Amino acid sequence: MPLPRPAPGTGRWWVVGAVGVTAMVALIVWFGLSQANALSADVTRYDVVSDSELELGYDVHRPDGAAVRCTIEAQDVRHGRVGTVTDDVPAGARSVHREVTVRTSARAVTGVVASCVRLP
Repeated sequence: MPLPRPAPGTGRWWVVGAVGVTAMVALIVWFGLSQANALSADVTRYDVVSDSELELGYDVHRPDGAAVRCTIEAQDVRHGRVGTVTDDVPAGARSVHREVTVRTSARAVTGVVASCVRLP
């Protein structure tokens, strides 16, 4: 017994629907995989010690405990960078707390983790 054919003129919509569903499934899979390997850092505290120094505490969350290099910036009132330091976090636990001191060229008002990258 042969399968019934779609009504004339509706075949194009079946193709559009199949392509749309395939694209959405691919997007969901890509998003899930990208979050599984996410590397993030959260500032837990910062303290402006003086006009030339800032202390910053942050947590690093990494997917498999790989070694990471984070760049920490001290910023002034205009969000200009007045100090920067790189912190190499050795391989270990998936989440780790770090404390760094940033020397500044002018008084800082905040500290941020500008970036974290996985080391080879």
